[in-house]
Amino acid sequence: MVAARFESVGMDRALLGGTFWGSDYGEGALCFAGPNLVPLSGDAAALGEVARALQQRGRQCASIVGRAEFALPLWEHLRPSWGPARDVRPDQPLMVCPDPPALRPDPRVVRVTPDRLDDYYPAAVAMFTEEVGVDPCAGDGGAGYRARVAELVAGGRAFAIFDGHTVVFKAEVGALSSAVALIQGVWVDPRWRGRGIASSATAAVVRTVQRWGRLPSLYVNSHNVAARAAYDRVGFHRAGTFASILF
Repeated sequence: MVAARFESVGMDRALLGGTFWGSDYGEGALCFAGPNLVPLSGDAAALGEVARALQQRGRQCASIVGRAEFALPLWEHLRPSWGPARDVRPDQPLMVCPDPPALRPDPRVVRVTPDRLDDYYPAAVAMFTEEVGVDPCAGDGGAGYRARVAELVAGGRAFAIFDGHTVVFKAEVGALSSAVALIQGVWVDPRWRGRGIASSATAAVVRTVQRWGRLPSLYVNSHNVAARAAYDRVGFHRAGTFASILF
């Protein structure tokens, strides 16, 4: 996620949308503080030094997200001043699919074009509300979230199966670095669940990402048994563990 941003704009602070915070204490630590706080490296002691610096400015992020071995110790340091969290998800399997999909990709999956944004956007809102537990339209009426979705659509990074004006399946490539693509927002309309759509449709997204020359990756909540089974059928395997602390 951070590499994708940095490769695009370098250290231009305005365009980067955040700042890097680090400490050379102990083994050292590095975090990216933007809309989300992303710890990138560090032992517990060094992350504690970064946390003390971050505490001085107060919380300005919507979540802490990253590898569990960094995110959870950082949260322990920040919790006394930043807590309580709305939700803590300590075990989110980080998965990758380096090989061709293990099942036939669904041929109905298409890239969403700007003229289908009005059809696609309600499904994106439904997915976000179901997955994150908050309404992305709260506060600004959804202007900010719609702009982000429109950006992904314009960049050819939103995928869907349409049934008329209804979105049956959706997914996006939320971050795209020179080496890895992060697939996010995988969602099937509740009326269409239980038919195996998620796995074959995700396989279509994976195939596209691989044709771009990137490694498909995603992370999923450990308790989401159905999603994990779908990704297993596609050919994903676990490469690590993420954790998310949501505010």
